[in-house]
Amino acid sequence: MADIYQRKVENLNIDFMLKLFGTLDGNADILEKAFNVRISISEGELSISGESENNVAMAYEAVYQLEKLSRLQDAIEENTVNYVISMIRENRSDELSVMYDDCICLTNKGKPIKAKTVGQQKYVEAIKKNTVTFGVGPAGTGKTFLAVAMAVTALKQKQISRIILTRPAVEAGEKLGFLPGDLQQKINPYLRPLYDALGEMLGHESFTRFMEKNIIEIAPLAYMRGRTLDDSFIILDEGQNTTPEQMKMFLTRLGNNSKAIVTGDITQIDLPFIKKSGMIEAIGILDDIEGIAIFRFTHKDVVRHPLVQKIVLAYEKKAKTERPSGRVFKRKQE
Repeated sequence: MADIYQRKVENLNIDFMLKLFGTLDGNADILEKAFNVRISISEGELSISGESENNVAMAYEAVYQLEKLSRLQDAIEENTVNYVISMIRENRSDELSVMYDDCICLTNKGKPIKAKTVGQQKYVEAIKKNTVTFGVGPAGTGKTFLAVAMAVTALKQKQISRIILTRPAVEAGEKLGFLPGDLQQKINPYLRPLYDALGEMLGHESFTRFMEKNIIEIAPLAYMRGRTLDDSFIILDEGQNTTPEQMKMFLTRLGNNSKAIVTGDITQIDLPFIKKSGMIEAIGILDDIEGIAIFRFTHKDVVRHPLVQKIVLAYEKKAKTERPSGRVFKRKQE
C-alpha cells in the first residue's frame, strides 16, 4: 500500500474557504486534478493529502498563494487558480508576490484595479518607467484595459492634463466621411473598448464631463497628423493595424511631459495583404532605444474565460508549425 502524505493549512478564515472551494467546489476540484491530491475541510482546518510528497507540497503552496491573492479579489476565478498552478509547476511562485500590493486605481464603484498576472504587473511597471510602451499580445491579456487604468491614474494625480485615445479605423480606410454623425459619432464604434474601460473607472457622468471639456479626447489616427501632444497620456489601440507611415506619424506627435502606449495583437492584422504593419516594423526598429519598452504578453496572461487561454495557445502552436504566411507585406512582382 502506497504511503499517504498529508499537510494541514491552519488559521484560514471562512471567507477564503468559500472563495477557494468556489461554486460547486470547482476551484478545489481544479487543484485536486492538477496535483493528484485530495483536499478536505475538518474542524476549520484544510487538509491536503496524496501519494506524492512533492504534489502535496505544491498543492499546499497553491493554497498559500491563493489565500494571499484572495485578499485582493471578491472571488477566486478559475483562470486565477490555473495561473497559480502553472507558476508553481514552473517553480516561479516567488514571482507572484509582485501582484499582492500594487493597486493601479479604483473604479467608480470603489473596486481596486490590480494586475492579475505577473506579466500584467511587469507591463504596468514598464509603463511607469518608460515614455513609450508597446503592449503586444493576444486578446484578453488586459493590455488596453491596464493602459487606460494607468492613464486615469496619471490624470487623477495631475501628472498630465488630458488623455488622448486613438485607433486606426481600418474597416473604413480612415475615410469616415460617409458615416452618419459628427466626428465623435463616426469613430465611436472603433473605440468602444476604450469607452467601456473609461466608463468603468470614471463613471459615465464624469467621463462625459471630461469629454465635453476635452480633458479626454477621442480621435481617429488620421487626425493626429500635424499635432504636438504635450502634457498628455496617449493610447493607440489596435496598433497592429497601422501602416508604417501612420505609426511613425503617431510616435513623432509626442510632446513634453507625455506618455504614449501602443497596444496590439500582431496575429490579428486586418490590413490588406500587401500592406506592412507599422507595429511590427516599429518593434524591430525601436527595440534598443532607451525610454521605449516593448512588452510581450503570452497566453498565460489571458484573464478572460479560461477557454480563451486554451484557444490562444492552440493558435500559437499552429503558427509555430506552419511556414510564415508571407505577411512581410511586400507587393508581389508583376
